[in-house]
Amino acid sequence: MFSTDIKQKLKTLPDKPGVYMMMDKNHKIIYIGKAISLRNRVRQYFQSSKNHSPRVRAMVSHIDTFEYIVTDTELEALMLECNLIKENRPKYNVLLRDDKTYPYIKITLGEKYPRLVKTRKVIKDKAKYFGPYTNVGALNETLEVIHSIYPIRTCSKDIGRMIEKGERPCLNYYIERCIGPCTGKISKEEYMDMINEIIMFLDGKEEELVHIIEEKMKKAADIRDFEEAAKYRDQIMALNSIVEKQKIISTDGQDRDVIAMAQGDKDSWVQVFFIRKGKLISREHFVLRNTEDNTEKEIISSFLKQFYNDSTFIPKEVLIEGQVEDFNVLEKWLSNKRGNKVTIRAPQRGAKKQLLEMVKKNAVIAMEQSIKIMELEKERTEDTLNEFAELLSLDEIPERIEGFDISNIQGVDSVASMVVFEGGKPKRKDYRRFKIRTVEGPDDYASIEEIIARRFKRGLEETRNIIEQSMEMTESKFAVFPDLIMIDGGLGQVNSVKKVLNSLELDIPVCGVVKDEKHRTKGLVYEGNEIYIEKTSNLFRLITKIQDEAHRFAINYHKSLRKKGMLQSVLEEIPGIGETRRKALMMHFGTIERIKNATMGELLEVKEMNKKVAKNVIHFFENQ
Repeated sequence: MFSTDIKQKLKTLPDKPGVYMMMDKNHKIIYIGKAISLRNRVRQYFQSSKNHSPRVRAMVSHIDTFEYIVTDTELEALMLECNLIKENRPKYNVLLRDDKTYPYIKITLGEKYPRLVKTRKVIKDKAKYFGPYTNVGALNETLEVIHSIYPIRTCSKDIGRMIEKGERPCLNYYIERCIGPCTGKISKEEYMDMINEIIMFLDGKEEELVHIIEEKMKKAADIRDFEEAAKYRDQIMALNSIVEKQKIISTDGQDRDVIAMAQGDKDSWVQVFFIRKGKLISREHFVLRNTEDNTEKEIISSFLKQFYNDSTFIPKEVLIEGQVEDFNVLEKWLSNKRGNKVTIRAPQRGAKKQLLEMVKKNAVIAMEQSIKIMELEKERTEDTLNEFAELLSLDEIPERIEGFDISNIQGVDSVASMVVFEGGKPKRKDYRRFKIRTVEGPDDYASIEEIIARRFKRGLEETRNIIEQSMEMTESKFAVFPDLIMIDGGLGQVNSVKKVLNSLELDIPVCGVVKDEKHRTKGLVYEGNEIYIEKTSNLFRLITKIQDEAHRFAINYHKSLRKKGMLQSVLEEIPGIGETRRKALMMHFGTIERIKNATMGELLEVKEMNKKVAKNVIHFFENQ
């Protein structure tokens, strides 16, 4: 039965377009959808479940309440739905693998002398973005080609201040990898000509760009500047080599994306061919999670919304396999984003149908290859864990392994990490980090005792609460216990852990990592014995991976604590900067690096600052 809250809300749902958000009892959003009529759409979830898919039935069983936002139009609802899904990534929505993992090329047009940088975040600034690139190798190759043709700057230095102070340019200038705007010898117009040509290149307009450079080469040759003409010749050759690799797909010179998919048991693979000016310039494949029980129409519709929500370019035409949900509103949305008409087509015959079939084949191949790789990886991992169990004479395969590490510098800010590997793979959502509370000074034995005691006491407490039904399993953080504990330490640390486990009446195997005289891993210590492990084995790789991950996680936490303290202390070393001004500067600039590079005028934009203190800030960082 549904709660009184849900029943009351169902009665008051408006017959208007909008977005609805289903929430569990922790008020976490588990599903987001849009509707032409909120009243009709939302009510469907709470009627007879016999027509619901297993996935929808599972989702409804976890709904504790729902919220909704009314919009004026269905188009507004679609735009809001896209942004909310991206922000919340609900469990039961079809999800494009987190787009923050895909890199973009960013041209920093907000700077006087723009740069090209790799970024994984697309934000609303003055920059221009190209991507996403699922193939990082292709992105790096593109950047390499650009920098070989155009010697733009790669540094983030304040060019205006460098010119004003007459600072020397960096090595890149002297080896002709940078044209050197910091020397003051190149005009902004000349520099921006290069940037505009780079934008043409990234927009897929290589042939137009070749014509522009050919004209420059002819002019240079006419005035007998053969060195300059040779430079342009080399640029043309580099661009032509790229143009030759591009396959002519159509003669109409149209910009279009061709999208097809292959559906697996749980996930789906979507292949996109990017055609610009009739040529295939690149292709990418994307993985969508949680697509079981979804139709192809639903999957492609979800992909279009998530992919184009942040896309840096919308083509004139999008080819897909069949008509999708929200066809008309999707066309309107894409047209609004592009600024003129965008057409979504599902061709049934002819050259476009053949092109779509080719993309479909590539999607199927990508899916088959991914599944094969996953199967091989799973098989290899199972063999490795079996080997681990045999090596330590364990009763069961160590499906869940928890690795612990301590980090400190001479006992200062001692911290610990707990990393979790399940099935031989990191389970990052279960990682935990701790500040050492009861130990002063660099005492690893006492520190590991404290952490193990805290971790397992909390786990036992949560287990009792779950048994008494005062806590759900999903709310717990420590109730799941490991099959094996791995400590970054030798026999002493292992004995410290076993002492705590014995006091809690827990029987969990514990091993430690043994190092050689050069502090390199050579094996394990278990039950008082040292066990050598072949360095070329998969088991050795797994052990070092767990050890490295625990060490990395502890070090990063330690660094963040030190950095937090250092940020405060560095600013407060500056005469005239107290707590109020420090907070104001950090609120305004966000980072120490930006404060360090700020001009007098920029510092004075902070209302708490005056000229004298701003000068102190500039002089302090110059002297550093």
